[in-house]
Amino acid sequence: MSTPTKRRKTNNHQPSPQTVGSLDFFFNKQKDQKLKQVAEDASVQDNADLGSQEEKSKDVSTQHLTDEELARKLQAEWDQQDRGVGSAGTETRDDPDFGFQMNSKDHATDDGELRNHQGSPFKPENGTGGKEEAVNSQGLKGASNKKDTLALRSAASAEDAISSSIPFDENPTTFDPSKYIPDLQKHWATEGGNASYGLLTRCFVLVNSTQSRIKIVDTLVNFLRTLIEGDPESLLPAVWLATNAISPPYISLELGLGGSAISKALKKICMLDSAGLKALYDKHGDAGDVAFEAKKRQSFTLRKPKPLSIKGVFESLVKVANSKGTGSQEFKQRIVERLLQDAQGAEESRYLVRTLCQHLRIGAVKTTMLIALSRAFLMSRPPGATFDVKLQSDLAKLKKEALAEVYGKGEELVKACFARRPNYNDLVPCLLEVGISDGLLLRCGLALHIPLRPMLGSITRDLGEMLTKLQGRDFSCEYKYDGQRAQVHCDDKGKVSIFSRHLEVMTDKYPDLVALVPQIRGESVSSFILEGEVVAIDHDTGDLKAFQTLTNRAKKDVAISSIKVDVCLFSFDLMYLNGEELLDRPFRERRELLRSLFVEIPHRFTWVKNLDATSADSEAVLEFFKSATDIKCEGIMVKVLDNVLNPALPVEIGDDAEAPEPPPPPSTRAPKKSKAKSKTTATEKAEEKEKGTRRKALLSTYEPDKRLDSWLKVKKDYNTSADTIDLIPIAAWHGQGRKAKWWSPILLAVRNPTTGSLEAVTKCISGFTDKFYKENKERYNEDTGENLISRPSYVEYPYSPDVWFEPQEVWEMAFADITKSPTYLAAIGLVDEDRGLSMRFPRFLKTREDKGIDEASTADFLAELWFKQEAKGGVGGIKEVPEEDEE
Repeated sequence: MSTPTKRRKTNNHQPSPQTVGSLDFFFNKQKDQKLKQVAEDASVQDNADLGSQEEKSKDVSTQHLTDEELARKLQAEWDQQDRGVGSAGTETRDDPDFGFQMNSKDHATDDGELRNHQGSPFKPENGTGGKEEAVNSQGLKGASNKKDTLALRSAASAEDAISSSIPFDENPTTFDPSKYIPDLQKHWATEGGNASYGLLTRCFVLVNSTQSRIKIVDTLVNFLRTLIEGDPESLLPAVWLATNAISPPYISLELGLGGSAISKALKKICMLDSAGLKALYDKHGDAGDVAFEAKKRQSFTLRKPKPLSIKGVFESLVKVANSKGTGSQEFKQRIVERLLQDAQGAEESRYLVRTLCQHLRIGAVKTTMLIALSRAFLMSRPPGATFDVKLQSDLAKLKKEALAEVYGKGEELVKACFARRPNYNDLVPCLLEVGISDGLLLRCGLALHIPLRPMLGSITRDLGEMLTKLQGRDFSCEYKYDGQRAQVHCDDKGKVSIFSRHLEVMTDKYPDLVALVPQIRGESVSSFILEGEVVAIDHDTGDLKAFQTLTNRAKKDVAISSIKVDVCLFSFDLMYLNGEELLDRPFRERRELLRSLFVEIPHRFTWVKNLDATSADSEAVLEFFKSATDIKCEGIMVKVLDNVLNPALPVEIGDDAEAPEPPPPPSTRAPKKSKAKSKTTATEKAEEKEKGTRRKALLSTYEPDKRLDSWLKVKKDYNTSADTIDLIPIAAWHGQGRKAKWWSPILLAVRNPTTGSLEAVTKCISGFTDKFYKENKERYNEDTGENLISRPSYVEYPYSPDVWFEPQEVWEMAFADITKSPTYLAAIGLVDEDRGLSMRFPRFLKTREDKGIDEASTADFLAELWFKQEAKGGVGGIKEVPEEDEE
């Protein structure tokens, strides 16, 4: 007897006669008629004319349509709806919720013929009987080739065939966009007129298929030229999408999409469950690759995807970023789902998801895109433009060196513009208007309240190497404060903007500095852009505080009355003054203007402490370096003061080898020169050295977005005699991007000999080679479970890595500093009752084959290193070590 809670259906159960607007209703409605038709067919002789059966079926009323007739009827209705004249109350195909995806196994009893992604007929696996299947075969198989017959489509089979055949990876001097643009424009015209997203996907696929930088640039150049000549409106969106962004850093426009939104969309559109999605992710490690595989496996859909355009995808992302407030997450979710639903083919899905994750992985970094833009506009111009371009035939005749010279001039111009105004919204329209010409820098130059990309210093191993590089030059040594680099803009109306090193707006974070600007600006100063280091400080004593103290300040909507961490701005450069750029002025002159025209306010606004010296002043420079580290500075910055050599200083022409000590007198190198086997003269050797890295021109100008030897940094982190520590690898996460097939990062621990536990101390992603990664993945093999364990009770760590290692190795690690951490529990109670210790910039050195895990470093040893660091004036702050610090 069936239970009251779960009543079994009887054999004579009849479906409800109520009409339901779904395909199940239409198809199920035919089952009784099909059975009758089968009975009639059985009584007909084997040689009966098929035409008479078709004639007979025409007499059936509309309430007893055959499958084929019903399919024709539905197809006609949908065609009518596509033309915008659908009946009232029906959904058109433009509705994002119209249509459905189904799995072949879940819907195998449908009586219409299904087609798989190869285009071959799909046969139901659990049909209602052989006779019914025979009728199906006879009734629909013949109609399957007819255009108007309803067919279920697979999104995996729909791809942009026209775009996918363009050879973007051809040499730009031979690639002719005009050969492909007419067909492309004809194809685009049927879908709104703008360039299809499939064209951009084609570019991504080709770029991702090579590691050759030359091929990557060539592919981007040809793609950009096609848009410049074929659809200039889509050029700017394409540049943003190819650079994995939708706005410059100083404009707050973020997608705000979490991994869950993309996962939900993939599960819904590609009919995956959580277990299936996780299995794909564990296998591939990249969200885009997961989308690719899921789309390939996607089952049938009645809704034909509406082809995406480059412009449309970009505008959808902007809508997502601008969506705020109640209901915004649902709105974002619908946009993501619609994008994935309309993606034509697996490749489009792959790069859409990577774009949504902001991890495109095509190798087209900022510099590559700027090079590609400059070369593209050197050879192509939009319809109606009049600026000069180079003929492909002329460029093809040039030798490699001459061609590089022609390219180089345009590249430097475009890079200079972008360094001064780092926004494609400014650069690309100017290029479309004036191309590669002198007017570009005038139109796209330095501007107030738009941050320029900062100049960067080269890293040196130690003071000896620095003194070797700067022979014959006057230079200034400056304290490298442990703070946050800031770029301060002020216009003649008193409006102030403050930007970080990464061009992010910090004006709201430092209202005390904004209020300070009117006090530091001299009477002759109307507008300026200056640069300095914001450092946490004790306003009463002037004592510097650690960077971690500075991070405790709120980042937004900070009220001056609520500020608990005081800061001082240590200024070191002036790039713009009273409407005039100072970038081409020598550093000595810029520094003099800064210190003479601005007002110093002790402990609030002052200059970096400096020492002017030459390579002959090695003792003084060493003392200055020690004094910097003693007061908790990171080290020193060394900057060339003038563009020309000091004629009073000797210049040694010798090998460029790095030296740990100041260079020896020229006489000690004479024997080495006499042993040279080269037959070149001394003059020729000198000329060669002038072309080498050490003797190349060192200019004292401010070069935005460049890392040059005219600025050198010597940090205590680079001291080769620093302490190391022996740690035990205990866990890991699946890698991302290029490291997707390996374990990265890896969690390491110290041991607690008292309790017998292992205490997590840091994650490491630095110092490993690809060979090491491969061997490590084989050692800790997820497929076989070798050397992997379930979560051990003896490990002290509050989070859950992807896998736990069986403790069996000891790794020697280098690091920059030891910090207090709310995340890691190593040595908790030895230094701080509530926080453990962690490390900044951990780097793998080697595996200690001579040590077992019972000989690894202890929590007590870690605490000793902390106290030793504090005695030397270490960082001493509280910090949760982020990923970027671990590199």
